[in-house]
Amino acid sequence: METKLDEKALIQQILDGQVDEFQQIIVNYQKLVWHLVAKIVKSESDREDVCQDVFVKVYKNLRSFKFESKLSTWIGRIAYNSSVNFIQKKKPELYEDLAPEGVTLDSLANNLQNPENYADEQNVSEILKNEIMNLPIQYKTIVTLYHLDEMNYSEIAKITKLPIGTVKSHLFRARKLLKDRLELKYTKEDLCQ
Repeated sequence: METKLDEKALIQQILDGQVDEFQQIIVNYQKLVWHLVAKIVKSESDREDVCQDVFVKVYKNLRSFKFESKLSTWIGRIAYNSSVNFIQKKKPELYEDLAPEGVTLDSLANNLQNPENYADEQNVSEILKNEIMNLPIQYKTIVTLYHLDEMNYSEIAKITKLPIGTVKSHLFRARKLLKDRLELKYTKEDLCQ
């Protein structure tokens, strides 16, 4: 990612009419936006729509960015709010089931009865990813921001508008929930293959 000084210059260029330079912001932050949106919005086509909407909002509101926080934090906040607003506008019952797309009740039951077969089919990172996807929305958002996007507590607090203590608490609870679920479903050998 670019430094704060480089970002200031880039934003100024965009505001001065060099709109093609906005592509650099998209390149720099598309992974962050995708991670945030994907943890909240389940449908891939809906995710793509929300991600596009995020960057439209970033572009339209770029003039209001005052460098009081990191650009990544500001964009993350827009992505988080856009995702939550999207879910609230959609039929909530479509998003209540937190199982990953393509996973049926039969396959879940089979996986719980035969964890060895499940571990054989997927590697540890896939197992962990699936378990993260099954966390409540705020937990999976915080876990993703902290571990995958490597944000600190303060940045996560700004994005989610939660107190830092709550962010720490949610991260602790999410880790414990993940650990408990993994220990319940899998043996150490399954996870070390």
